[in-house]
Amino acid sequence: IPTSRYRVSLDNRTDFGNDITGDVHLTKLSDRYVLEDFFQNEFRVNPDPDNVAILRKWNPNYSLTAFTRVNLNDFFETTERLPEIALDIKRQPIFGGPIFYEGDASFSNLRRNFEDGSIFQDYQAIRLDTFHQLTYPNTYFGWLAVVPRVGFRATYYDTTRDVDAFDFVNSPDPLIPEFAVFPANVPDAVLLPFGDHPLREGDDLFRTIVNAGVEASFKVSRTWEGAQSRVLGLDGLRHIAQPFMNFSYVAGNNNDPSHILQFDRYIQSTQLPPIDFPQFTSIDSIDNWSILRLGVRNRLQTRRDDTTINWMELQTFFDVNLDNPYDRRDFSGLYNRLGFAPLPWFGVGIASQVPVFGSGYTEVNTDVRFQPASNLNFALGHRFLTANPFFPDSSLYTLGGYWRVNDNWALAASERYEANTGFLEEQRYAIHRDLTSWVASLTAVIRNNGTIKEYGLLLTFTLKALPKFSFDLNYDPSGTDDPAAQ
Repeated sequence: IPTSRYRVSLDNRTDFGNDITGDVHLTKLSDRYVLEDFFQNEFRVNPDPDNVAILRKWNPNYSLTAFTRVNLNDFFETTERLPEIALDIKRQPIFGGPIFYEGDASFSNLRRNFEDGSIFQDYQAIRLDTFHQLTYPNTYFGWLAVVPRVGFRATYYDTTRDVDAFDFVNSPDPLIPEFAVFPANVPDAVLLPFGDHPLREGDDLFRTIVNAGVEASFKVSRTWEGAQSRVLGLDGLRHIAQPFMNFSYVAGNNNDPSHILQFDRYIQSTQLPPIDFPQFTSIDSIDNWSILRLGVRNRLQTRRDDTTINWMELQTFFDVNLDNPYDRRDFSGLYNRLGFAPLPWFGVGIASQVPVFGSGYTEVNTDVRFQPASNLNFALGHRFLTANPFFPDSSLYTLGGYWRVNDNWALAASERYEANTGFLEEQRYAIHRDLTSWVASLTAVIRNNGTIKEYGLLLTFTLKALPKFSFDLNYDPSGTDDPAAQ
Protein backbone atom coordinates (compact mmCIF):
# COMPACT_ATOMS: atom_id res chain seq x y z
CA ILE A 1 0.00 0.00 0.00
CA PRO A 2 1.55 3.37 -0.98
CA THR A 3 2.09 6.06 1.62
CA SER A 4 0.30 8.65 -0.54
CA ARG A 5 -3.25 7.50 -1.12
CA TYR A 6 -5.87 9.22 -3.24
CA ARG A 7 -9.07 8.98 -5.22
CA VAL A 8 -9.71 11.21 -8.24
CA SER A 9 -13.17 11.10 -9.82
CA LEU A 10 -14.83 12.82 -12.76
CA ASP A 11 -18.56 12.65 -13.46
CA ASN A 12 -20.10 14.63 -16.28
CA ARG A 13 -23.31 14.61 -18.30
CA THR A 14 -23.77 16.72 -21.42
CA ASP A 15 -26.97 17.08 -23.43
CA PHE A 16 -26.40 17.49 -27.16
CA GLY A 17 -29.97 18.41 -28.00
CA ASN A 18 -33.17 16.72 -26.92
CA ASP A 19 -32.28 13.16 -27.91
CA ILE A 20 -28.49 12.84 -27.58
CA THR A 21 -26.65 12.67 -24.26
CA GLY A 22 -23.06 12.05 -23.26
CA ASP A 23 -21.84 10.66 -19.94
CA VAL A 24 -18.33 10.34 -18.55
CA HIS A 25 -17.52 8.52 -15.30
CA LEU A 26 -13.86 8.15 -14.39
CA THR A 27 -12.24 7.07 -11.11
CA LYS A 28 -8.50 6.74 -10.52
CA LEU A 29 -7.40 5.10 -7.26
CA SER A 30 -3.99 4.92 -5.65
CA ASP A 31 -4.53 1.29 -4.60
CA ARG A 32 -7.27 -1.33 -4.40
CA TYR A 33 -8.01 -0.73 -0.69
CA VAL A 34 -8.74 3.02 -0.79
CA LEU A 35 -12.51 2.64 -1.02
CA GLU A 36 -12.59 -0.15 1.56
CA ASP A 37 -10.51 1.84 4.05
CA PHE A 38 -11.97 5.33 3.64
CA PHE A 39 -15.28 5.08 1.73
CA GLN A 40 -16.83 1.92 3.12
CA ASN A 41 -20.41 2.66 2.07
CA GLU A 42 -19.36 3.25 -1.52
CA PHE A 43 -17.21 0.12 -1.36
CA ARG A 44 -20.21 -2.03 -0.39
CA VAL A 45 -22.23 -0.79 -3.35
CA ASN A 46 -19.48 -0.60 -5.98
CA PRO A 47 -16.08 -1.98 -4.91
CA ASP A 48 -14.72 -1.69 -8.46
CA PRO A 49 -15.77 1.71 -9.87
CA ASP A 50 -16.31 1.91 -13.61
CA ASN A 51 -14.39 4.08 -16.06
CA VAL A 52 -16.69 4.70 -18.99
CA ALA A 53 -17.63 7.22 -21.66
CA ILE A 54 -21.08 6.88 -23.21
CA LEU A 55 -22.75 8.67 -26.11
CA ARG A 56 -26.42 7.78 -26.50
CA LYS A 57 -29.11 8.73 -29.00
CA TRP A 58 -32.61 8.05 -27.74
CA ASN A 59 -35.81 7.51 -29.69
CA PRO A 60 -39.18 6.18 -28.48
CA ASN A 61 -38.64 3.11 -30.68
CA TYR A 62 -34.88 2.57 -30.42
CA SER A 63 -31.62 3.70 -28.83
CA LEU A 64 -28.14 3.89 -30.37
CA THR A 65 -25.20 3.79 -27.94
CA ALA A 66 -21.45 4.18 -28.33
CA PHE A 67 -19.80 2.84 -25.18
CA THR A 68 -16.16 2.83 -24.10
CA ARG A 69 -14.80 1.24 -20.93
CA VAL A 70 -11.11 1.54 -20.06
CA ASN A 71 -8.95 0.09 -17.30
CA LEU A 72 -7.45 2.90 -15.18
CA ASN A 73 -6.78 0.71 -12.14
CA ASP A 74 -4.57 -2.29 -12.92
CA PHE A 75 -5.25 -3.90 -9.54
CA PHE A 76 -8.89 -4.57 -10.55
CA GLU A 77 -10.23 -6.97 -13.15
CA THR A 78 -11.91 -5.11 -16.01
CA THR A 79 -13.62 -6.03 -19.26
CA GLU A 80 -12.62 -3.21 -21.57
CA ARG A 81 -14.83 -2.18 -24.48
CA LEU A 82 -12.75 -0.31 -27.05
CA PRO A 83 -15.41 0.53 -28.12
CA GLU A 84 -18.84 -1.10 -28.18
CA ILE A 85 -21.58 0.23 -30.48
CA ALA A 86 -25.08 -1.10 -29.87
CA LEU A 87 -28.50 -0.58 -31.45
CA ASP A 88 -31.48 -1.59 -29.27
CA ILE A 89 -34.94 -1.72 -30.84
CA LYS A 90 -37.78 -1.67 -28.33
CA ARG A 91 -40.73 -4.03 -28.54
CA GLN A 92 -43.23 -2.56 -30.99
CA PRO A 93 -46.06 -3.81 -33.25
CA ILE A 94 -45.21 -4.66 -36.85
CA PHE A 95 -47.20 -2.28 -39.10
CA GLY A 96 -49.68 -1.79 -36.26
CA GLY A 97 -50.61 -5.49 -36.24
CA PRO A 98 -50.87 -8.01 -33.38
CA ILE A 99 -47.30 -9.33 -33.77
CA PHE A 100 -44.52 -7.46 -31.95
CA TYR A 101 -40.85 -7.21 -32.86
CA GLU A 102 -37.82 -6.40 -30.72
CA GLY A 103 -34.12 -6.78 -31.33
CA ASP A 104 -30.58 -5.53 -30.95
CA ALA A 105 -27.27 -5.53 -32.76
CA SER A 106 -23.78 -4.70 -31.51
CA PHE A 107 -20.14 -4.46 -32.48
CA SER A 108 -17.70 -4.96 -29.60
CA ASN A 109 -13.92 -4.77 -29.40
CA LEU A 110 -13.41 -6.53 -26.08
CA ARG A 111 -10.45 -7.09 -23.81
CA ARG A 112 -10.56 -8.81 -20.43
CA ASN A 113 -7.81 -7.54 -18.14
CA PHE A 114 -7.19 -9.54 -15.00
CA GLU A 115 -5.76 -7.85 -11.93
CA ASP A 116 -2.01 -7.49 -11.50
CA GLY A 117 -0.48 -10.70 -10.21
CA SER A 118 -3.35 -12.88 -11.42
CA ILE A 119 -2.55 -16.40 -12.61
CA PHE A 120 -4.94 -15.87 -15.53
CA GLN A 121 -3.88 -14.58 -18.91
CA ASP A 122 -5.54 -11.51 -20.43
CA TYR A 123 -7.43 -12.09 -23.65
CA GLN A 124 -9.30 -10.11 -26.28
CA ALA A 125 -11.69 -10.64 -29.17
CA ILE A 126 -13.94 -8.83 -31.60
CA ARG A 127 -17.59 -9.80 -31.31
CA LEU A 128 -20.47 -9.12 -33.70
CA ASP A 129 -23.87 -9.97 -32.26
CA THR A 130 -27.44 -9.56 -33.46
CA PHE A 131 -30.74 -10.70 -31.93
CA HIS A 132 -34.31 -10.60 -33.27
CA GLN A 133 -37.52 -11.77 -31.60
CA LEU A 134 -41.24 -11.90 -32.42
CA THR A 135 -44.00 -12.08 -29.81
CA TYR A 136 -47.75 -12.51 -30.18
CA PRO A 137 -49.55 -11.43 -26.99
CA ASN A 138 -53.20 -12.39 -26.85
CA THR A 139 -56.03 -13.17 -24.46
CA TYR A 140 -58.07 -16.35 -24.83
CA PHE A 141 -61.52 -17.12 -23.36
CA GLY A 142 -61.52 -13.59 -21.96
CA TRP A 143 -59.23 -14.49 -19.05
CA LEU A 144 -56.11 -16.41 -20.16
CA ALA A 145 -53.17 -14.18 -21.20
CA VAL A 146 -50.68 -16.00 -23.45
CA VAL A 147 -47.50 -14.55 -24.98
CA PRO A 148 -45.65 -16.96 -27.29
CA ARG A 149 -42.25 -15.89 -28.59
CA VAL A 150 -39.62 -17.03 -31.05
CA GLY A 151 -36.21 -15.49 -31.64
CA PHE A 152 -32.93 -15.86 -33.46
CA ARG A 153 -29.41 -14.80 -32.47
CA ALA A 154 -26.21 -14.84 -34.53
CA THR A 155 -22.80 -14.10 -33.01
CA TYR A 156 -19.35 -13.98 -34.57
CA TYR A 157 -16.08 -14.15 -32.59
CA ASP A 158 -12.76 -13.55 -34.33
CA THR A 159 -10.98 -15.52 -31.57
CA THR A 160 -12.07 -18.42 -29.36
CA ARG A 161 -10.56 -20.68 -26.72
CA ASP A 162 -9.05 -24.04 -27.65
CA VAL A 163 -10.06 -26.44 -24.88
CA ASP A 164 -9.50 -29.61 -26.90
CA ALA A 165 -5.75 -29.43 -26.29
CA PHE A 166 -6.10 -29.94 -22.52
CA ASP A 167 -7.53 -32.47 -20.11
CA PHE A 168 -10.51 -30.86 -18.40
CA VAL A 169 -13.11 -32.04 -15.91
CA ASN A 170 -16.49 -30.73 -14.77
CA SER A 171 -17.26 -29.73 -11.20
CA PRO A 172 -19.38 -32.21 -9.20
CA ASP A 173 -21.26 -29.29 -7.61
CA PRO A 174 -24.66 -29.00 -9.40
CA LEU A 175 -24.65 -25.22 -8.90
CA ILE A 176 -21.43 -24.86 -10.93
CA PRO A 177 -22.38 -24.53 -14.64
CA GLU A 178 -21.79 -27.73 -16.60
CA PHE A 179 -19.78 -25.82 -19.20
CA ALA A 180 -17.42 -24.57 -16.46
CA VAL A 181 -14.51 -26.87 -17.25
CA PHE A 182 -11.42 -27.00 -15.05
CA PRO A 183 -7.89 -28.34 -15.55
CA ALA A 184 -7.79 -31.87 -14.17
CA ASN A 185 -4.31 -31.38 -12.70
CA VAL A 186 -4.86 -28.05 -10.91
CA PRO A 187 -5.47 -28.31 -7.12
CA ASP A 188 -8.73 -26.74 -5.96
CA ALA A 189 -9.59 -26.13 -9.60
CA VAL A 190 -13.25 -25.81 -8.71
CA LEU A 191 -12.43 -22.39 -7.29
CA LEU A 192 -11.10 -21.09 -10.61
CA PRO A 193 -13.32 -19.11 -13.00
CA PHE A 194 -14.38 -21.23 -15.94
CA GLY A 195 -12.75 -20.65 -19.30
CA ASP A 196 -9.70 -18.83 -17.92
CA HIS A 197 -6.91 -21.28 -17.08
CA PRO A 198 -5.02 -22.43 -19.00
CA LEU A 199 -5.58 -20.36 -22.16
CA ARG A 200 -4.80 -21.32 -25.72
CA GLU A 201 -6.46 -19.25 -28.42
CA GLY A 202 -8.47 -21.00 -31.12
CA ASP A 203 -9.98 -20.12 -34.49
CA ASP A 204 -12.84 -17.78 -35.19
CA LEU A 205 -16.40 -18.99 -34.60
CA PHE A 206 -19.88 -18.25 -35.91
CA ARG A 207 -22.65 -19.20 -33.49
CA THR A 208 -26.38 -19.28 -34.23
CA ILE A 209 -29.07 -19.71 -31.58
CA VAL A 210 -32.83 -20.19 -31.77
CA ASN A 211 -34.98 -19.43 -28.76
CA ALA A 212 -38.66 -20.09 -28.24
CA GLY A 213 -41.03 -19.98 -25.34
CA VAL A 214 -44.39 -19.00 -23.99
CA GLU A 215 -45.67 -17.05 -21.00
CA ALA A 216 -49.16 -17.61 -19.65
CA SER A 217 -51.12 -16.26 -16.71
CA PHE A 218 -54.63 -15.61 -15.48
CA LYS A 219 -56.24 -13.85 -12.53
CA VAL A 220 -59.01 -14.79 -10.13
CA SER A 221 -60.30 -12.47 -7.44
CA ARG A 222 -62.74 -12.19 -4.58
CA THR A 223 -63.87 -9.17 -2.56
CA TRP A 224 -64.93 -8.81 1.08
CA GLU A 225 -66.52 -5.39 1.62
CA GLY A 226 -67.18 -6.25 5.25
CA ALA A 227 -63.47 -6.39 6.07
CA GLN A 228 -63.17 -3.16 8.04
CA SER A 229 -60.51 -2.37 10.65
CA ARG A 230 -58.87 0.95 11.50
CA VAL A 231 -56.21 -0.88 13.51
CA LEU A 232 -55.19 -2.98 10.50
CA GLY A 233 -55.82 -0.23 7.94
CA LEU A 234 -58.61 -2.13 6.17
CA ASP A 235 -61.43 -0.52 4.20
CA GLY A 236 -62.67 -3.56 2.30
CA LEU A 237 -60.42 -6.35 1.10
CA ARG A 238 -59.84 -7.83 -2.34
CA HIS A 239 -57.77 -10.95 -3.00
CA ILE A 240 -56.19 -11.36 -6.44
CA ALA A 241 -54.44 -14.63 -7.27
CA GLN A 242 -52.41 -14.82 -10.48
CA PRO A 243 -50.83 -18.17 -11.37
CA PHE A 244 -48.17 -17.84 -14.07
CA MET A 245 -45.75 -19.94 -16.07
CA ASN A 246 -42.85 -19.20 -18.38
CA PHE A 247 -41.29 -21.89 -20.56
CA SER A 248 -37.97 -21.13 -22.26
CA TYR A 249 -36.15 -23.22 -24.86
CA VAL A 250 -32.74 -22.37 -26.34
CA ALA A 251 -30.72 -24.39 -28.86
CA GLY A 252 -28.01 -23.65 -31.37
CA ASN A 253 -24.93 -24.73 -33.24
CA ASN A 254 -21.42 -24.15 -31.87
CA ASN A 255 -23.21 -23.41 -28.61
CA ASP A 256 -20.57 -24.48 -26.07
CA PRO A 257 -19.53 -21.60 -23.79
CA SER A 258 -16.35 -23.43 -22.74
CA HIS A 259 -14.96 -22.65 -26.23
CA ILE A 260 -15.95 -18.97 -26.06
CA LEU A 261 -13.81 -16.32 -24.39
CA GLN A 262 -15.92 -14.97 -21.56
CA PHE A 263 -16.65 -11.23 -21.50
CA ASP A 264 -20.39 -10.80 -20.89
CA ARG A 265 -20.43 -13.91 -18.75
CA TYR A 266 -22.75 -15.71 -16.39
CA ILE A 267 -22.01 -14.75 -12.77
CA GLN A 268 -23.31 -16.86 -9.90
CA SER A 269 -25.93 -15.25 -7.70
CA THR A 270 -28.46 -16.18 -5.04
CA GLN A 271 -31.25 -15.08 -7.39
CA LEU A 272 -32.74 -16.90 -10.37
CA PRO A 273 -31.41 -15.50 -13.65
CA PRO A 274 -33.77 -14.29 -16.39
CA ILE A 275 -34.71 -17.01 -18.87
CA ASP A 276 -35.93 -14.59 -21.55
CA PHE A 277 -34.06 -12.57 -24.13
CA PRO A 278 -32.98 -9.79 -24.18
CA GLN A 279 -33.23 -9.80 -20.35
CA PHE A 280 -30.60 -12.56 -20.18
CA THR A 281 -27.49 -10.50 -20.97
CA SER A 282 -24.70 -13.07 -20.47
CA ILE A 283 -24.19 -13.33 -24.22
CA ASP A 284 -20.96 -15.32 -24.03
CA SER A 285 -22.38 -17.89 -21.60
CA ILE A 286 -25.51 -18.85 -23.56
CA ASP A 287 -25.93 -22.61 -23.64
CA ASN A 288 -28.74 -24.96 -24.69
CA TRP A 289 -31.51 -25.04 -22.11
CA SER A 290 -35.10 -26.03 -21.41
CA ILE A 291 -36.46 -24.38 -18.27
CA LEU A 292 -40.00 -24.07 -16.93
CA ARG A 293 -40.66 -21.35 -14.35
CA LEU A 294 -43.85 -21.75 -12.31
CA GLY A 295 -45.31 -19.43 -9.74
CA VAL A 296 -48.24 -17.54 -8.31
CA ARG A 297 -48.73 -13.91 -7.27
CA ASN A 298 -51.12 -13.20 -4.42
CA ARG A 299 -52.25 -9.68 -3.61
CA LEU A 300 -54.54 -8.43 -0.87
CA GLN A 301 -55.76 -4.93 -1.70
CA THR A 302 -57.71 -2.32 0.24
CA ARG A 303 -58.87 1.27 -0.22
CA ARG A 304 -57.00 4.17 1.31
CA ASP A 305 -57.28 7.90 0.56
CA ASP A 306 -59.48 7.26 -2.51
CA THR A 307 -56.91 4.90 -4.05
CA THR A 308 -56.34 1.15 -4.09
CA ILE A 309 -53.18 -0.07 -2.37
CA ASN A 310 -51.53 -3.46 -1.94
CA TRP A 311 -52.10 -4.34 1.71
CA MET A 312 -50.12 -7.56 1.35
CA GLU A 313 -48.32 -9.11 -1.62
CA LEU A 314 -46.72 -12.56 -1.88
CA GLN A 315 -44.97 -13.96 -4.92
CA THR A 316 -43.90 -17.62 -4.92
CA PHE A 317 -42.00 -19.27 -7.77
CA PHE A 318 -39.43 -21.92 -8.71
CA ASP A 319 -37.76 -23.45 -11.76
CA VAL A 320 -38.23 -26.92 -13.20
CA ASN A 321 -34.83 -27.65 -14.72
CA LEU A 322 -35.58 -29.90 -17.67
CA ASP A 323 -32.12 -29.02 -19.00
CA ASN A 324 -30.44 -26.18 -17.16
CA PRO A 325 -26.68 -25.70 -17.68
CA TYR A 326 -26.46 -23.20 -14.79
CA ASP A 327 -28.23 -25.36 -12.19
CA ARG A 328 -28.03 -29.12 -12.65
CA ARG A 329 -30.57 -29.92 -9.94
CA ASP A 330 -34.02 -31.12 -11.05
CA PHE A 331 -35.62 -28.14 -9.29
CA SER A 332 -34.38 -24.80 -8.06
CA GLY A 333 -35.06 -23.63 -4.56
CA LEU A 334 -38.49 -22.24 -3.69
CA TYR A 335 -38.47 -18.43 -3.79
CA ASN A 336 -40.86 -16.20 -1.86
CA ARG A 337 -41.19 -12.40 -1.95
CA LEU A 338 -43.46 -11.02 0.77
CA GLY A 339 -44.44 -7.38 1.20
CA PHE A 340 -46.77 -6.43 4.06
CA ALA A 341 -47.66 -2.76 4.59
CA PRO A 342 -50.95 -2.63 6.52
CA LEU A 343 -50.36 0.91 7.77
CA PRO A 344 -48.45 3.94 6.43
CA TRP A 345 -46.07 3.80 9.39
CA PHE A 346 -45.36 0.06 9.45
CA GLY A 347 -44.07 -2.37 6.84
CA VAL A 348 -42.37 -5.76 6.56
CA GLY A 349 -40.48 -7.22 3.62
CA ILE A 350 -39.20 -10.81 3.45
CA ALA A 351 -37.31 -12.39 0.56
CA SER A 352 -36.43 -16.05 0.95
CA GLN A 353 -35.06 -19.02 -0.96
CA VAL A 354 -35.17 -22.49 0.56
CA PRO A 355 -34.20 -25.89 -0.95
CA VAL A 356 -37.55 -27.63 -0.40
CA PHE A 357 -37.08 -29.93 -3.42
CA GLY A 358 -33.65 -31.28 -2.50
CA SER A 359 -30.10 -30.01 -2.12
CA GLY A 360 -29.20 -26.35 -2.19
CA TYR A 361 -28.77 -23.36 0.06
CA THR A 362 -30.99 -21.19 2.23
CA GLU A 363 -31.34 -17.42 2.10
CA VAL A 364 -33.74 -15.26 4.11
CA ASN A 365 -33.62 -11.45 4.04
CA THR A 366 -35.96 -9.57 6.37
CA ASP A 367 -36.63 -5.83 6.67
CA VAL A 368 -38.96 -4.08 9.11
CA ARG A 369 -39.71 -0.36 9.20
CA PHE A 370 -41.60 1.24 12.08
CA GLN A 371 -42.56 4.89 12.60
CA PRO A 372 -44.35 5.28 15.94
CA ALA A 373 -44.40 9.09 15.64
CA SER A 374 -44.00 11.58 12.83
CA ASN A 375 -40.55 12.55 14.10
CA LEU A 376 -39.28 9.07 15.02
CA ASN A 377 -38.58 6.01 12.87
CA PHE A 378 -36.72 2.73 13.18
CA ALA A 379 -35.47 0.16 10.71
CA LEU A 380 -34.55 -3.46 11.48
CA GLY A 381 -32.96 -5.94 9.12
CA HIS A 382 -31.58 -9.46 9.03
CA ARG A 383 -29.57 -11.10 6.22
CA PHE A 384 -29.20 -14.88 6.50
CA LEU A 385 -27.32 -17.12 4.07
CA THR A 386 -26.01 -20.64 4.53
CA ALA A 387 -24.62 -23.52 2.43
CA ASN A 388 -24.07 -21.43 -0.70
CA PRO A 389 -20.96 -22.62 -2.61
CA PHE A 390 -20.07 -19.12 -3.82
CA PHE A 391 -20.66 -16.90 -0.78
CA PRO A 392 -19.70 -17.29 2.90
CA ASP A 393 -22.34 -18.11 5.49
CA SER A 394 -23.74 -14.98 7.09
CA SER A 395 -26.25 -13.92 9.71
CA LEU A 396 -26.12 -10.13 9.66
CA TYR A 397 -28.35 -7.95 11.85
CA THR A 398 -28.87 -4.24 11.21
CA LEU A 399 -30.60 -1.62 13.33
CA GLY A 400 -31.13 2.04 12.59
CA GLY A 401 -33.09 4.92 14.06
CA TYR A 402 -33.74 8.61 13.40
CA TRP A 403 -35.28 11.12 15.84
CA ARG A 404 -36.08 14.69 14.87
CA VAL A 405 -35.90 16.39 18.26
CA ASN A 406 -37.28 19.70 16.96
CA ASP A 407 -37.11 21.86 13.84
CA ASN A 408 -33.39 22.44 14.32
CA TRP A 409 -31.92 19.26 15.79
CA ALA A 410 -32.02 15.55 14.98
CA LEU A 411 -30.25 12.41 16.24
CA ALA A 412 -29.48 9.22 14.33
CA ALA A 413 -27.81 5.89 15.04
CA SER A 414 -27.16 2.61 13.24
CA GLU A 415 -25.59 -0.73 14.20
CA ARG A 416 -24.45 -3.74 12.17
CA TYR A 417 -23.75 -7.09 13.88
CA GLU A 418 -22.52 -10.29 12.19
CA ALA A 419 -23.60 -13.26 14.32
CA ASN A 420 -21.39 -15.78 12.49
CA THR A 421 -18.23 -13.98 13.57
CA GLY A 422 -19.57 -12.35 16.73
CA PHE A 423 -18.38 -8.90 15.59
CA LEU A 424 -20.30 -5.68 16.01
CA GLU A 425 -19.01 -4.62 12.60
CA GLU A 426 -20.09 -1.00 12.61
CA GLN A 427 -21.61 1.63 14.87
CA ARG A 428 -22.62 5.11 13.70
CA TYR A 429 -23.95 7.95 15.86
CA ALA A 430 -24.89 11.29 14.33
CA ILE A 431 -26.13 14.75 15.33
CA HIS A 432 -27.79 16.90 12.66
CA ARG A 433 -28.31 20.67 12.86
CA ASP A 434 -30.59 22.54 10.47
CA LEU A 435 -28.92 25.81 9.40
CA THR A 436 -31.83 26.99 7.20
CA SER A 437 -30.15 26.66 3.80
CA TRP A 438 -27.64 24.06 5.01
CA VAL A 439 -27.63 20.97 7.21
CA ALA A 440 -24.56 20.31 9.37
CA SER A 441 -23.95 16.73 10.53
CA LEU A 442 -21.40 15.39 13.00
CA THR A 443 -21.05 11.59 12.89
CA ALA A 444 -18.94 9.25 15.03
CA VAL A 445 -18.05 5.87 13.53
CA ILE A 446 -16.64 2.71 15.13
CA ARG A 447 -15.66 -0.15 12.83
CA ASN A 448 -14.56 -3.67 13.78
CA ASN A 449 -13.63 -6.02 10.95
CA GLY A 450 -12.00 -8.58 13.22
CA THR A 451 -8.49 -7.16 13.22
CA ILE A 452 -8.00 -3.56 14.32
CA LYS A 453 -10.84 -1.36 15.50
CA GLU A 454 -11.15 1.86 13.54
CA TYR A 455 -12.59 5.13 14.84
CA GLY A 456 -13.73 8.00 12.69
CA LEU A 457 -15.30 11.44 12.96
CA LEU A 458 -17.21 12.97 10.08
CA LEU A 459 -18.32 16.58 9.71
CA THR A 460 -20.57 17.22 6.71
CA PHE A 461 -22.26 20.38 5.41
CA THR A 462 -25.05 19.70 2.92
CA LEU A 463 -26.79 22.35 0.82
CA LYS A 464 -30.55 21.70 0.96
CA ALA A 465 -31.19 22.85 -2.60
CA LEU A 466 -28.49 20.47 -3.90
CA PRO A 467 -28.45 17.50 -1.49
CA LYS A 468 -26.16 15.51 -3.80
CA PHE A 469 -23.32 17.93 -3.14
CA SER A 470 -21.68 18.29 0.26
CA PHE A 471 -18.43 19.47 1.81
CA ASP A 472 -16.70 16.97 4.09
CA LEU A 473 -14.10 17.52 6.78
CA ASN A 474 -13.56 14.01 8.04
CA TYR A 475 -11.70 10.86 8.71
CA ASP A 476 -14.38 8.25 8.15
CA PRO A 477 -13.36 4.60 7.78
CA SER A 478 -16.88 3.71 6.67
CA GLY A 479 -17.48 6.30 3.96
CA THR A 480 -18.83 9.79 3.59
CA ASP A 481 -22.52 8.89 3.68
CA ASP A 482 -24.58 8.58 6.83
CA PRO A 483 -27.14 5.81 6.37
CA ALA A 484 -28.70 6.49 9.74
CA ALA A 485 -29.95 9.82 8.44
CA GLN A 486 -31.62 8.34 5.38
